[in-house]
Amino acid sequence: MITDKNIVLTGCNSGIGLEVLRILTEGNNRILAVDKNIDRLGGFDERKVIAMQIDVSSKEAVDEIFETALEKLGSIDIFYANAGYPYYEEFNYVDWDRVSAMFETNVFSPIYSYQKYVRYLDGRKGIFAITISAIGKMAMPGFTVYSASKFAMQGFQEGIRLELPENVQLTCLYPVATDTGFFKAANEIEFKKPFPVQQPTVVAKKMVEGIEKGKKTVSPCALFGFAEQLMKFAPFVRNIYWGLEKRKFDEFKENVKKLKVNK
Repeated sequence: MITDKNIVLTGCNSGIGLEVLRILTEGNNRILAVDKNIDRLGGFDERKVIAMQIDVSSKEAVDEIFETALEKLGSIDIFYANAGYPYYEEFNYVDWDRVSAMFETNVFSPIYSYQKYVRYLDGRKGIFAITISAIGKMAMPGFTVYSASKFAMQGFQEGIRLELPENVQLTCLYPVATDTGFFKAANEIEFKKPFPVQQPTVVAKKMVEGIEKGKKTVSPCALFGFAEQLMKFAPFVRNIYWGLEKRKFDEFKENVKKLKVNK
């Protein structure tokens, strides 16, 4: 169990982050719980959880998170950059701001947070954790921009490990599709979730255990790990899987067309 730690956790009002927060409160931890919505954070013990309502997608916001953490907690033993969101859509538009907004939250914010955290530690031991995603290793139809943001984080973690200071533990989470409000955020029009789907409680438990044990990476779904190795030796398996997921995406596009016609 992780206990007696001062922790910053972003994106914790729902999904994996909320479940991670619940687990962390089992120990004698103090947590700065950060999210742009905090309506689900009011039921926690205020002696353990300090809710901070802010959108993490800017330099100024990250600076404020660090300032608040040091003011309220005194120190930061673990910084877990979990905040992020998807789009599920056909990438057939021209919109610089829409793409930029996602990268600001999913990529720029965790990278800048890492920079700030390493500078803050100044040689002291600390743990930096990131939720990357299995989609950062294999793109999916309908998630083009989201996949790109997670591939960017995969590249970041690969590169930074080659120059990681000895005092910093970096733990990265690679969940498959998780049964949370994540998919409602991706598109207001209902669509079929990618296979396989895990429960957030399982993912959160694996991640917290991974942080505690000092793991570099955490892949909560054993099936994905097996499939990843299988696809290296049998690429046609990947094509079959992509074909099945593309059918779901084609169905979604048809539903979008029907809704537009009926309006």
